Amino acid sequence: MNTTTTPTASTTAAPGPGPGPRKNLVVLDMAGTTVADDGLVEQAFTVAAERLGEDPSTMIGHVRATMGESKISVFRHLLGGDEDRARQANLAFEEAYGELVADGRIAPLPGAAETVAALKEQGRTVVLTTGFARVTQDAILDALGWRDLVGLTLCPADAGGRGRPYPDLVLAALLRTGAVDDVRGIAVAGDTSYDMLSGVRAGTGLVAGVLTGAHDRAALTAHGAHHVLASVAGLPSLIQGSEA
Repeated sequence: MNTTTTPTASTTAAPGPGPGPRKNLVVLDMAGTTVADDGLVEQAFTVAAERLGEDPSTMIGHVRATMGESKISVFRHLLGGDEDRARQANLAFEEAYGELVADGRIAPLPGAAETVAALKEQGRTVVLTTGFARVTQDAILDALGWRDLVGLTLCPADAGGRGRPYPDLVLAALLRTGAVDDVRGIAVAGDTSYDMLSGVRAGTGLVAGVLTGAHDRAALTAHGAHHVLASVAGLPSLIQGSEA
């Protein structure tokens, strides 16, 4: 991930919709939010472009701007809607990313697992989501020993094929868990503009950006973050405070 800012203390970025119901469902992004991948997404995109004979330097700007989006959707845009080439590129990306993960090039962000544990101790259901394909998401979970960290993990294929910035992953988490009966009882946290948009479009009661990944405070707030945190470690207390 390309981190452009140094994490700072959390601040309220934009007025939220009010306390609403208790936030019993928390939907967390993976890479850049709970998982540190140190630029592996860009490296894997570069490998995929080169394998297709494309110049990665012409693509990297769009890749950075759309961090968090389903990777096949990114390739469809970059390759002019050519579905066959987009699928080839996506497969090359997933293979390259999986190789980097297998080489030990991935780690949990500090406090991420503890944050999930704290949220669960507060009685909340936690779901991990990603824009990667299932095979890559599973490789990350295995590498981190996170198979049992949460009860549900989702990728775009689990939500009908559409990832962020659509609300589908968030709504799929609601439908699959039944943890709340009102979308305002969902909290979303992520490191990209598209994470923020997906939370806003789903109508969730709390949308929090974190400064440990792809996008900076300005981008997160511009795309709907109610709050911006230095890291996901601040989320349990933020949610509790929003319910007070």
